[in-house]
Amino acid sequence: MKYISSSKNPEIKQLRGLIEKSRIRKRESRFVVEGLREIKKALLGRYTLERFFIEEGSEEVLKSLDFQPTEEKIFRVHKTTFEQITVRSGSEKIIAIGINKSHSLDQLSITDNAIVLVIEAPEKPGNIGALYRTATAANFDAVLIANPKTDFYNPNSIRSSLGTVFIMPTAIASSIDVISFLKLHSFKIFTAFLHTDASRYDQLRYTSPCAIVMGAESTGLTSMWKEASHQHVMIPMNEKVDSLNLSVSAGILMYEVQRNNNRLD
Repeated sequence: MKYISSSKNPEIKQLRGLIEKSRIRKRESRFVVEGLREIKKALLGRYTLERFFIEEGSEEVLKSLDFQPTEEKIFRVHKTTFEQITVRSGSEKIIAIGINKSHSLDQLSITDNAIVLVIEAPEKPGNIGALYRTATAANFDAVLIANPKTDFYNPNSIRSSLGTVFIMPTAIASSIDVISFLKLHSFKIFTAFLHTDASRYDQLRYTSPCAIVMGAESTGLTSMWKEASHQHVMIPMNEKVDSLNLSVSAGILMYEVQRNNNRLD
């Protein structure tokens, strides 16, 4: 186990770059995951974690992992230096660097009765993480991200998802390719649209395979989804409010789909 005392150490500099810069994460095909719970989720999702940084005095945290990394992969970090790199202000004592996975559509394995969430052009990492957390809780089979506007491995996404981004099957592609994929696999497509022929979400039957499709908070779904949709869906609300947070809206719809399909019985 190597010891790091200085924030100028090359390993610490690389770690901070991965935390702070999307372009570095993309160039290196690596991400940072902080916290024991999230690291366990990454291991459960069969991610390769190549380095571990432990706050000095908290080496016991390694015993909580499902495997023991080799000594050359572990760095014991001086407490002051560790506090400079942690995002959680001392609540977690372990950080890891992992290797990205490919998220191509042709690698996504789904069943004939799958239910999936599609998010087009998501912009806020915190929203993405919240969507993954709810999709996992509601026992969805996959999340498809169309035309992404932010880095999938943004630390804020990982943190707000509580690590569920690592265990939820995911594909990332253009909207055109996602629509083609859904049609090829005979999905019924439900789109969240403020449209004259939209039906209340709680008055529909969501037979599988089906996809719930949500757009960005700022712009909604693009027009191609209007043509691809089998049914537009709306959530009724008080006239004093004209919209809901994306993750809240998606949560309402996902749990209605889950209820229809008895996914948690």
